[in-house]
Amino acid sequence: MGEAILRVRDIHKSFDGTGVLRGVSMEIREGEVVVIVGPSGCGKSTLLRCINGLETIDRGEIFLRGEKISGRRKDLHLVRQRIGMVFQSYDLFPHMKVMDNLLLGPTKALGRPRAEVEKEALEMLERVGLREKACALPRTLSGGQKQRVALVRAMLMRPEILLLDEITAALDPEMVSEVLNVVIDLARGGMTMAIVTHEMRFAEAVADRVLFLEEGVVLEEGTPEEFFHAPKTERARHFLQSFTYASKRDKVEIQPKNNAGD
Repeated sequence: MGEAILRVRDIHKSFDGTGVLRGVSMEIREGEVVVIVGPSGCGKSTLLRCINGLETIDRGEIFLRGEKISGRRKDLHLVRQRIGMVFQSYDLFPHMKVMDNLLLGPTKALGRPRAEVEKEALEMLERVGLREKACALPRTLSGGQKQRVALVRAMLMRPEILLLDEITAALDPEMVSEVLNVVIDLARGGMTMAIVTHEMRFAEAVADRVLFLEEGVVLEEGTPEEFFHAPKTERARHFLQSFTYASKRDKVEIQPKNNAGD
């Protein structure tokens, strides 16, 4: 792995007096995929939203390539251009065709030439199996197709790090694998990512490192092999027992990140 792109130092966040993040520290290195797991309400999504500046932190610091980005308001939009984020809701503009959705950010926010972005967008749509949908309206797409478009849109902004927040949570089970395999393809290509997910098989396949959050703190951290097969804490063991890798929901074709055939 390369140098650390993101450093989070002792961040705290409360809502209405309730501590959601209570001293979380982490770092993500160039090309690394860190997967954040834990029970509902443990602070996973709040952590990503704090990194992206969608939530202010009460205490602590966040650095992007050594530059402090927490507490900034004046040029926060410039920070967000460097940190891509995809949510479980696709947030595509319903009145705009897929290609227009993809062109908007790079041409307006980054000032990139339309023809250049359109060429790149078509190449990326081809990569995710959606080139023929370039002129389609979002309402004609399936949930999995919309989420793949959302991933392409985020990548067209050329972020330094990509944050994915439960991007398959709103999908039907049969659509999950088509999205997750796109993410694994991005990981193989060296994209730096922080991923919040409840898909444990996917987490094991894509992660370089796993963080387990419990009540707003990092309770455990390790490689996928360590966390999924030899968890250090009783709480992590209990958490993993609630997931069955061979469950009906997990009957999807997920290609491991380090596929020997690549």
